[in-house]
Amino acid sequence: MDHSMLTRRALLTGAAHGVGVAALAHLHPAHAAVMPRAKRVISLFQFGGPSQHELFDEKPQLKIRHGQELPPSVRGNGPISGLSRGQAGLPVVGSPFSFQRESRTGLAFSELLPHTAKMAPHLCMIRSVTTDAVAHDPALTLMQSGAQLPGKASIGSWVSYGLGSGNRDLPSYVVLTSKGSGDKDTQPLGPRLWSSGYLPSSHQGVAFRASGDPVLYLGDPPGISRQQRRNMLDAVTRLDARLARTVHDPEITTRIAQYELAFRMQSSVPDLLDFGGERQDVFDLYGADTRRPGSYAANCLLARRLVERGVRFVQLFHRGWDQHRALPEHIRLQCGDTDQPTAALLMDLERRGLLEDTLVIWGGEFGRTAYCQGKLSQDDFGRDHHGRSFTMWLAGGGIKGGVSYGETDDFGYNVTRDPVPLRDLHATVLHCAGLDPSRLSFRFQGLDQRLTGVGEPAKILTRLLV
Repeated sequence: MDHSMLTRRALLTGAAHGVGVAALAHLHPAHAAVMPRAKRVISLFQFGGPSQHELFDEKPQLKIRHGQELPPSVRGNGPISGLSRGQAGLPVVGSPFSFQRESRTGLAFSELLPHTAKMAPHLCMIRSVTTDAVAHDPALTLMQSGAQLPGKASIGSWVSYGLGSGNRDLPSYVVLTSKGSGDKDTQPLGPRLWSSGYLPSSHQGVAFRASGDPVLYLGDPPGISRQQRRNMLDAVTRLDARLARTVHDPEITTRIAQYELAFRMQSSVPDLLDFGGERQDVFDLYGADTRRPGSYAANCLLARRLVERGVRFVQLFHRGWDQHRALPEHIRLQCGDTDQPTAALLMDLERRGLLEDTLVIWGGEFGRTAYCQGKLSQDDFGRDHHGRSFTMWLAGGGIKGGVSYGETDDFGYNVTRDPVPLRDLHATVLHCAGLDPSRLSFRFQGLDQRLTGVGEPAKILTRLLV
């Protein structure tokens, strides 16, 4: 026997120990600086920019001034989207929907969100999120990675990198997508948005598909038995192990681990996606659309099943919120897709004892303008992109519930108190997961890269924490 050759088992064992020791050295005491309340994160990403004016941030002044020009003192000199820059005017438009204050918390909710309103005691409403980006692609990239230019690691990859995997048979970061009932002309979604960037590729988000094979290239080719697959994998592992000893590239070890994970996922994924064991009352909770694969409701239930099994970061992208036209019609449809399943997910996590250590994030890449884009009629209007101020909410995972943070002016146009730039939001998410955002870093291109950037440290929103 050639003892200079590592066996597959010895290689994987040594690699696992080495990675574990490196991770511990990297995270303690510098990176794991706080006790985690959140063991996992679910991001409910409403892709396209949901209008805060129709959902959470009631502004009576908009109805009073409906049709009047947005005052120059409110607009200021900041950038606006090129989609409405050439309009003859920017008429203020009030929401056609009514709002009510939830009795236990005083938080305002639109009539479009009756189910979400019932979960108000768990929600921390952040009304003053702000971003510099006013176009979808840079805004989405900034929300996902902390930078407007692509190539950085996504937030899900950072959480995976910091916490490691909670289930050896599933990825630590899973992405689910659904297409909404609202605006059909949606922007594209691509794998770069859940990329691991410069982090090891084992922290890349794995996208599950709604039809066909849930994960591409996971199944065995026709005519290939499981034993043949096992033999092929062992042979590739031996070749990769030899190459790893020669070139010392850590990505080779990562590749070996990913091949093994894919082999195990052939058994774990079908079980995960089999909803047959769920009770009827669970389907009733999430709504009638839950049995339709790929729907937002089905993905919310799948998110619960994923975090139950130890997946660290689950991200749902729901499309259709980019409402430049026919906003009243389309946002009603979008809320019909999402309101009940969102509330059901929170309720389901709570009754299973998971909400207290699961951080749930709801929001899009930006909000919508106080003024109308295009023609304003009695029953129809659109709103343009607006990054200066918009609303997101957090729940669970060490976050205070039933509270509101930040304020905007009477037009919901500018932040007037407690602005929340995205780097501070990212820092708070990492902090909830027990990770020090100023020290969780990865050396790349001569810099200690961080989700929150390499400049001045981001601020943790301590007033939001339990």
